[in-house]
Order: sequence, then structure tokens, then C-alpha cells
Amino acid sequence: MSQLNLSQAYSSDIDNNKNYFLPLTAMTVLFFLWGFITVLNDLLIPRLKDVFSLSYTEAMFIQLCFFGAYFIVSLPAGTLVKKVGYKHGVIIGLVIASVGCALFYPAAMIKEYWIFLTALFVLASGITILQVSANPYVAALGPDKTASSRLNLAQALNSLGTTLGPMVGSVLFFGGTSALVIEASSADSVKIPYLILAGALMTIAVLFSLLKLPEIHANENDDQVPLETASLFQAKHLIYGVFAIFCYVGAEVSIGSFLINFLGEKEIAGISESKAAVFISYYWGGAMVGRFIGAFIMRFVSPAKILLINSICVVALLTLTMSSTGNTAMFSVLAIGLFNSIMFPTIFTLAISGLGKQTSQASGWLCLAIVGGALVPLLQGLLADIFHLQVSFIVPALCYVFIIWYALNVTKYSSLWIKSIKD
Repeated sequence: MSQLNLSQAYSSDIDNNKNYFLPLTAMTVLFFLWGFITVLNDLLIPRLKDVFSLSYTEAMFIQLCFFGAYFIVSLPAGTLVKKVGYKHGVIIGLVIASVGCALFYPAAMIKEYWIFLTALFVLASGITILQVSANPYVAALGPDKTASSRLNLAQALNSLGTTLGPMVGSVLFFGGTSALVIEASSADSVKIPYLILAGALMTIAVLFSLLKLPEIHANENDDQVPLETASLFQAKHLIYGVFAIFCYVGAEVSIGSFLINFLGEKEIAGISESKAAVFISYYWGGAMVGRFIGAFIMRFVSPAKILLINSICVVALLTLTMSSTGNTAMFSVLAIGLFNSIMFPTIFTLAISGLGKQTSQASGWLCLAIVGGALVPLLQGLLADIFHLQVSFIVPALCYVFIIWYALNVTKYSSLWIKSIKD
């Protein structure tokens, strides 16, 4: 049973022979930038945990507010993007994210935890709109058969941002030789980094408004595209894909959130926060390398098969992380990044396959599931407070078990959806 082409779901102001280099380059810049911003949360957690004397559970409110924005904003963002188009959705997201970064300055001045949380929510709201706009836009800029490969390549640039972010943040947040460090032992150390990011985001928003990017819209005249009345609830590959995104993002964020504290445990590595922050770059750097490799391999191997293999490897690594100490535990948890690499873009493209002009709405659903990044770390933090930090990694391990199940069944459910549309 052949799949409906994702590109059939759209009409655009460009023909099939158009060179997509410029729009794809512009979008990869965004993937890099929001990766850089998002990973700073992993450094912000131990920084504010120390400043405000927070428990693990309280510190995880940082991720709750950041990724909770996805849950609140994703559906309205999907509606917004459907009305204004992907390009204008990107611009709106950039402006809102810039405002969120700027709010870190008064938060650091006033030194109230709730103001930091508010700034994070605004920042994440802007990034949510970027996610809803950028992921399907990149997927649509070319043939459907290379959509996973293309989105993995864009996500590789996102991983470059998450790799460089901890290196820069470790100096600015925890001290070092940089002249930019201001009272690194307090919340003031976040002021300059986020002000710089605010300026960068606003500058890029202006540049995007000046760029001539292709406008892609739903093609209502294509007979092969599902009708507006076709219920997305019947698309089980999408519904379970929403849960898979919830599990993946929750697990990935949760692991990254606890890395600095985990590596600081005496029985693991016993290193300082500044040194542990640098090691986070290895975790996210592995994801970057894996996405470049995945972008190539998925041109020849089924995305579902690669997803299955990677998720099994992650469960094995987490089991080793929980059952060992020293270098074995440290390197096993850091190696998870390599196998995490292809999961988000692969789950995303598998979930939206064959959805036609309802892809924008489906994208909103999938971004809604990013709320897993808010809830899973909170649950792991609760277990860490009650039992032990190392034991708490059972939470992300269970998330990956579900992804294994999804990888085993997604092709079957996708075929059933396509058959129901044709019938």
C-alpha cells in the first residue's frame, strides 16, 4: 500500500523544480537557535536550585513552566499558523521568544523565582509557535520520501545548538575566566546571556520578514487529500504518535535536567557543576552526530526500523545507568544522546504521514504532546526526592518502552489510515 505524499497536501508559490536551498537554510538557523535556548534550562535548573534552595521537585517547575507552554499554546498556535502561514508564524514566534528572553533581566534584578518561571513560559510560548510552524514547513519543502531525512538534518542543526549551549552557559552561569560573568554565584549570571539571545531573536525576526520564502498552503482541490470532515482521531498512527512524542520529549528533557546533579554524585563522578555542565555537551553532541548519520541512513532504511533499534539501545543504556557506578554509569547516560538523535523528527514525520491538509492541525497536536517535557521531569524529581536520584531514571526508561511499541506498530496503523481514506 503506497503512502500519500506529504507534498500532495500543499500548494505553493513554487514549482517542483524550485531550489529549496534558501528556505531550508533559513529554517535550519531557527532550529539551531531554539536548540541553544532550550538546553540552557539544563544549566538554569542547578543554578536556580542553589540560589533559591529548591528541592528536586521544586527545581523541576522550570521545565514544568517551559514545556507546559507547549500544552497551553500548541493548539492556538496551530490555528494561528493555519491562518497566517508558516513564514508569518515563524516571525510571530521569534518576537514572542525575544520578549521572554528579555524578561530574564527584571527577574534577575528582583530575584523572585516566580518571575523566572513567567519569563520561561513566555519564551517557551514563542518557541512553541516556531515548532508548529517550522517542523511541517521543513517536511513540506521537498518530496515525501525524504521528509524524515530532511527533518533529521534540520534537527541536527538543532543539536548543534544544544551542544554549544552548555559550553557557553557553563562559563556564564557557573563562572570561569570570561569577563561577561557577573556574580556567578547568584541569579545575576543569567542576565547577559538572555539579553544577547533576546537581541538575536529580534534581529532574526526582522531578517525573516525581509526574506522571500515560499508560502505553502493546504490544497483543497486535491482529490487524494483527506477531507476536512475526516476525523484525525481515526488516524491511530497520529494518536499514538502524540503519546510517543510525549514520552520521548519527557524522557529526553528529564535525563538532561538531572545530568549535572547526577554527575555530581560522589558514587558517579563527583565533579563540580561547571565541569558537569560541559559534559552535557557530550550528551547533546551525541544527538547531533546521530542526526547527521540518521539523515543519511534513512534514505535507505525504514524510519520505523531505525526508531525501534535506537529505542531498544536507550532502554539498555538506562538499565546500565541505574545498575552501575563510576565511569560506567556516567558514560552510559551520556551515550543516550546518540540514540535519542533521530527520535523526535522520525516520530513526527511518521505521525503526520498521509494527513494531507490536516497536517497543520496534526502538528499542533504533536507539539501539544511536548508537555511531556513538563510532566516527566516533575515525576522523576518526585522519585528522586523520595528515593534516590539514580533510581529515578526508571521514569524515562518506561517512556522509551512505549516508543519501542510505537515503532513496532506505526506502519500497520498508517496503512490502515490510508486505506480508510481511499475507501
